[in-house]
Amino acid sequence: MPLFPRSDAAGTNSPAAVSPSGARRRNRKAGVIAAAAAVVIALSACGGGGTPQSDGGPVELRFSWWGSDKRAQVTRAAIAAFEAENPNIKIKPEYGDWSGYWDKLATQVAANDAPDIIQMDEKYITEYSTRGALLDLSKYKIDTSKLDEAALNAGKGEKGLTGIAAGINAATILANPAVFKAAGVELPDDKTWTWDDFERISAELTAKSPKGTYGAAAYGTDEASLGVWLRQNGKTLYTTDGKLGFEPGDIAEWWAFLKQLSENKAVPSASEVVEAEAAPLDQSGLATGKNGLAFWWSNQLPALEKAAGSDLQILRFPSTTGKAADAQLWYKASQFWSASSRTKHPEETAKFINFLANNNKAGEALLADRGVYPNSDVRAAIESKLTPADIKVVNFIDQIKDELGEAPAPPPKGAGAIQEIVKRYTSEVLFNRLSTDEAGKKAHDEMKSAIS
Repeated sequence: MPLFPRSDAAGTNSPAAVSPSGARRRNRKAGVIAAAAAVVIALSACGGGGTPQSDGGPVELRFSWWGSDKRAQVTRAAIAAFEAENPNIKIKPEYGDWSGYWDKLATQVAANDAPDIIQMDEKYITEYSTRGALLDLSKYKIDTSKLDEAALNAGKGEKGLTGIAAGINAATILANPAVFKAAGVELPDDKTWTWDDFERISAELTAKSPKGTYGAAAYGTDEASLGVWLRQNGKTLYTTDGKLGFEPGDIAEWWAFLKQLSENKAVPSASEVVEAEAAPLDQSGLATGKNGLAFWWSNQLPALEKAAGSDLQILRFPSTTGKAADAQLWYKASQFWSASSRTKHPEETAKFINFLANNNKAGEALLADRGVYPNSDVRAAIESKLTPADIKVVNFIDQIKDELGEAPAPPPKGAGAIQEIVKRYTSEVLFNRLSTDEAGKKAHDEMKSAIS
């Protein structure tokens, strides 16, 4: 299974957010979507809010999001709770899966027909906000005092606060204890393990497991995995001024370690990696017991546990030093609540976003569907209503709070193409069609061009 299939997951990307098959389609379309969005936004979104129109009568707001049927159900419940408190504001839902969401949104923005409230992704918030398509929410009555600071800052840019985090995720490694038990291998101490430990444990699991079972899934099909590696080695995926924060040799080393893992059978072969990438979540290596370890976003644990039919364990990333703080993890906003800069009802739109972010009734409806609730008060209020798997995620998020590294710079314009570039060159390296150095140079050049 690929590292971080999506974070809104997931992503990031994320099975908690979309159907398993949709999580794969999104990866293939990322570059095309980013380019299409950039073109249409450039043509039409010229900034400035719409003219407020309210005579005291009913106001209808359109609200768009992507996700599964479950997400539609819980989001409609949140809408109903808001409308009960605000009878003069009606919310019209518009939703679909990830694969068509961004094409539709780009077309709507180009036609000056964007929804009032927009579920926005980290990959595209800079693209939309810098071209003036999103409202600066800091100018309206939205309480941000109880939101995690890093998640709040993720929604800020040169055009102001254009997104309020809808959920918090963290990059994790999930372990299937049943695979470890069957092989007679102890689970790692995630507060002290290193990448050398990761390789040794994964290779041992493979050697002591039935044929076709591997100690770990391979990484390399999402830029999130690269970001973690770079942070641990003193580099970054992006800089604060929207450039690449690493050199070709840095990504070449990342691929060299992946090849080493593959050669030592700690992770699957190239062909098996490609096959695993196409599998739906419930057929992923972790869920089926074919991998002992796999790289996922934290909010994907509940869906994976359900698919596995057994408990899974959340682990911190290994580090280069064996110190938990040096894992350089961070809180990631799973998605954002954003608003069209052309909404004719900015006050009412902001009121609804404030409700989603800060109201206990919204929290009781949405629970952990989009990740751990960023508002600490709401998070505490709904804890008793969460499933055991969701509580496990909340506890992990709380446990790593004092170990987090500095929040990474937000993806710049054009960053939607990066994931496809990473995935493509990972395949070239694993199939020995390019050396790690050749792949590093070519991929760096393409990434640089994509965000320039």
